Amino acid sequence: MAADPLTPAISERICRHMNDDHSDAVLRYAHHYGGLTSATAATMTGVTAEAMTLEVNGEPISIPFDHTLTDSEDAHRTLVAMLRAMPAGAEQGES
Repeated sequence: MAADPLTPAISERICRHMNDDHSDAVLRYAHHYGGLTSATAATMTGVTAEAMTLEVNGEPISIPFDHTLTDSEDAHRTLVAMLRAMPAGAEQGES
């Protein structure tokens, strides 16, 4: 069975899932990949083949992927790999 292509509807589904079930991970993306270590909240607003878009402190930021995503399964694998690639402690941000 083939994975879903990365359409706007799939992007919306990914964002809803991440924001509802993994908001801590979204904030970690903002801290580590966005360099916004003082952010206290972040929302994923889009996923394209090239990047994820987050809203942090009311401003959009784009975090590029290390390759062009091919489908929803590739998006899942890549988002998980990005979390695993963070150094220990990166999930905490600044207290």
